[in-house]
Parts: sequence; structure tokens; C-alpha cells
Amino acid sequence: MKIFKRIMIVIVSIIALLAVILGIYVHQNKEALKSVDTGKNSVSQKVDQDKPISVLLLGADTGTDGRVDRGNSDTMMLVTLNPKTKKSVIYSIPRDSVAEMVGDKTKNVQKINAAYNIGKSKMAKNTVSKLLNVPVDYSVAINMAALKKTVNFVGGITIKSDMKVSFDGVTVPKGTHHLNGTKALTYVRMRYQDPRGDYGRQIRQQQVLKAVVKKMAQPKYLIHLPKLIKELGPDISTDLTDKQLEEFPMKYHNSGKSIKSHQLQGKSAWINGSSYQVLPTSTLQKSSDELRENLGLPKDTVSNTETKLNKQNKSFFEDDSNTDYDTHGLDKTYYTNNTY
Repeated sequence: MKIFKRIMIVIVSIIALLAVILGIYVHQNKEALKSVDTGKNSVSQKVDQDKPISVLLLGADTGTDGRVDRGNSDTMMLVTLNPKTKKSVIYSIPRDSVAEMVGDKTKNVQKINAAYNIGKSKMAKNTVSKLLNVPVDYSVAINMAALKKTVNFVGGITIKSDMKVSFDGVTVPKGTHHLNGTKALTYVRMRYQDPRGDYGRQIRQQQVLKAVVKKMAQPKYLIHLPKLIKELGPDISTDLTDKQLEEFPMKYHNSGKSIKSHQLQGKSAWINGSSYQVLPTSTLQKSSDELRENLGLPKDTVSNTETKLNKQNKSFFEDDSNTDYDTHGLDKTYYTNNTY
């Protein structure tokens, strides 16, 4: 049970919770793994070699509202795990961050959450890697339907909301409430009514995760986890192989002894009629340094499309009221109010 708790606190997102649950229990019931879309060939040997690793966690906005397409990645977190130093460093990435779509046919910048929709996990990994100048070894993608199923599996969760949350015809009033899967999904998806925007939504996602973890640790739920894993199979995709997924908890559970969790925060900009987050070069460099250090890599100057655009938009950062950010023709995408 101690090992389970240590692993669970390593990754503060609901998609991480599901990924780790899968890793812990797959060796007890390998039948559960057959329903999960795992990697056929290893994209990295680092798990096999017990080396520090980085994992990009993606929560897709499909699986809800009748969506069956791949969707954008509503939640993006880069997690680095070092089993030797027993440390973990986690960075949440704002979904509206300006980023180059690395691997696209033509060079362009969009909101970073579009990378998963355009080029699946591979493009999302390459985009995040280039943005932060950090190697991204593996990815785990889980759609939003998995959250609803998991909350229902534990009989709902109790949360305390500091504001009224309404989305998609469902409302969670301010105060303490018991949420089923549908209401929990509403609680973690709404962002436009939250004055903190996507940052506020990330906080609510972490709040729901903690509530789920607390209930999941109860024996009456633990013994039935293989059943949940089988049900979630279609909602999970990873490039970790079966063997790596099975070995993951045993090799990396000590990485949770020291955990640092951060949110990348940028400045709001208005580009092509839509709101973006622009991450300052200093922020990119600081996060890169910390992530690379936990991977046992030396510091390296972040130099990419984003830092070059930042340099060309010096006045944007000097004036707090300035929301105009010039991408010099690299951003050709126009979003609407209906874009999630």
C-alpha cells in the first residue's frame, strides 16, 4: 500500500492516475493489458535501463459530448522521474500556449494543444520537446471519458468548490458536494467562467485527482481495479510497451519521495481573434533547466521558434497592457468561441 501511495502522488493529473494504476496492477492481471493500446516497438530503452525518464501526459477532450475524433489535448503535463535521486519534477503546460507544431508539413505556430490533434502523440512529444529543450521519452494519452468512468467506479467523490461551476448543461454550486462521473467531468472541464482561466482548471483537475486517489486506496476498490482497467482500455493509448508498463511501478516508485510540481505561466495575447498564452523566454529557460537537471542532463540554452518570436516582440513584454503579439505570419489558424 505504501508503494501505491508513493506512485500515486508522483503525477498530479487524472491521466497520470490512470496510467500508474495500469502499471501497478497489470502484473497482477495481464488480461487487463490486452484492451490497452500499447506500443508495439520500444521508442526508448530508458525504462529497460532504469534511467531517468520523461513522460508526456495528455488528456484529450474527446470521449465526451458525442465526440469520437481524436480531439485536442486539454491537459498536458511533462513529468520527469529519477529513480536514482528519488526525485520527480512536473510541469503543467497551458493548453493555449503559443508553440510551433513540430513535424507539420509547413512551419506554423498554433495553440500547443492542437499538436495532438494534428499529429497524434508523436507530434505532441516533439512539440513539447522543442519548446522546453528537453527530450520526451514516452507518452500516455487518456480521453475524458476515462475520468467519468473512474469517478463512477469509486462511487463518486466529495469536493469543496470555491465557485459555481457550470458547463454543458450541468452545474456544480459553490460549496461542498458529492459528485458523480458526469458532474466531476463538468467540474474539471469548465474554464471560461473561472477568472483564473486554464490555470484554475488545472487546480480543479488536481483537486479531483486527489479525491479519486483517496478513495481508490480503499481495499474494496483496489481488488476490483483489473475490471476498471479492462473497461478503460479503449480510452488509453501509450507508446510504452507491455513489458515496460509492467516494470514501470517497480522501477520508478521511489521517484515519488521528493516531488516538485509547477505550472508554466505566460502572458495573455490576442492572436488572429483568439486568446493565447505566450511563455516568456525566462520561464522556458527556468523550466528547462529544472527538468534537465532531474534527467541528469547539463543546462542548455533554449533556442527555438518561440524564443525567436519573443525576441521580436520585446514591446509585448515591456507593456503589461499590450496584448498584441506578432507571429510574423506563422500563425494562420483562426479559432472560434466554440473551440475547446
